[in-house]
Amino acid sequence: MQTFTDLNLPEALLNAIAASGYTTPTPIQAQAIPLAIAGRDLQLSAQTGSGKTAAFVLPILTRLITSEQRGKKPRALILTPTRELALQVQDQVRKYGRELKWLFSVPLVGGAPYGGQIRALKKGVQIIVATPGRLLDHLRDERIDTSALDMLVLDEADRMLDMGFADDLGAIIDALPENRQTIMSSATWDGAVGKIAARYTREPERISIKVESAHIEEKVYFCDDQGHKNRILEHLVADPDMGQTIIFAATKRSSEEIADSLRDNGHRARFLHGDLPQVKRNRIVEDLRKGKCDILVATDVAARGIDIPAISHVINYDLPRQVEDYVHRIGRSGRAGRSGVAINLCSLADRSQLSAITRYLERKIDEHRIEGMEPKITSKPKTKPSKKFRGNPSKGYGKKFDDKKSWGGKKGGKPFAHKGGKPFAARKDGGKNFRKQ
Repeated sequence: MQTFTDLNLPEALLNAIAASGYTTPTPIQAQAIPLAIAGRDLQLSAQTGSGKTAAFVLPILTRLITSEQRGKKPRALILTPTRELALQVQDQVRKYGRELKWLFSVPLVGGAPYGGQIRALKKGVQIIVATPGRLLDHLRDERIDTSALDMLVLDEADRMLDMGFADDLGAIIDALPENRQTIMSSATWDGAVGKIAARYTREPERISIKVESAHIEEKVYFCDDQGHKNRILEHLVADPDMGQTIIFAATKRSSEEIADSLRDNGHRARFLHGDLPQVKRNRIVEDLRKGKCDILVATDVAARGIDIPAISHVINYDLPRQVEDYVHRIGRSGRAGRSGVAINLCSLADRSQLSAITRYLERKIDEHRIEGMEPKITSKPKTKPSKKFRGNPSKGYGKKFDDKKSWGGKKGGKPFAHKGGKPFAARKDGGKNFRKQ
């Protein structure tokens, strides 16, 4: 079995790793760290809780330790999509760099005062952890000298693009030295993120760790309607054996409503979303960490970066729209190899999305039921054909459109044709009931 010693890390880092209680690198760390130390550009795909952050933080610290010129100019830049994730990465930098008294790093994130960030930059830092918007503000005001920067990390690059940071990323990267090492992480390499990767990485090594959650038990409860879903949720969180829990909601408003309802029923619940001031968001996460809060109801963006080992359960009150987000969500439980439980409350409207998730995972999620709360509706009702398309099949559809908006023509116009514009000719009547488009 491989150990961290086998990765040729400096003694100061090995001491910090041991103090953190780790002895064996995760698969992503074992594969990525040697390549990153060797200076290779990397494209990483690994689920939340896989140890991905250390896979790029440890090589960055290794380069700084072994470098003859440390100086006060930034040597490494780590970009993340959210403030919470940036602060988590900053914590990792501090944890593994605990013996490096000369090391200075700063998080540049929105929602925090500019003053402290400006003072830190003037004092000199080796590592910057930032969100795109705030970093771009500092770059435009010429507060950062990037001339010595030789390592760039784009963490969760796909999420940054989803959040609309494409132009910001382009402006930031174009301001950096071309002769640098670039490490990217993303759940997928298709579309826009693939183009970014092709443009900004050089002969990258792609490392993909298969999505596995062997230590996380997954369940699905089917719900007839909102009231049914709420009753199931209340039954689940009332279980005294349930530990700290994160409930994922689709919107900021619903996160507040769910938390308020849970508090009304006597639960220690808080909500977390992007409209809250950063100071309050930090305090809520710290309350969860200290056990002052049992249930956190959060949106996807707000929950990014939360790393609390005591979280045992994740409940998807609303299924995520992006299948990759499902992996990020359930990874909030079962941290560092611990066991966890991921519960999905699936309404009729979410059945197709659940199917998409199971196809992505390449595994089924077992259905569970609560006695007395079994779903009455077991499948989505079949959609009846529109009255506009009813007629005698042997005579074409038999009726012309009566609504201009139905096909874009004038009232009483041409009968229904294939959306490709060609008439249906393969019929018993030879298609004579259909006119050419």
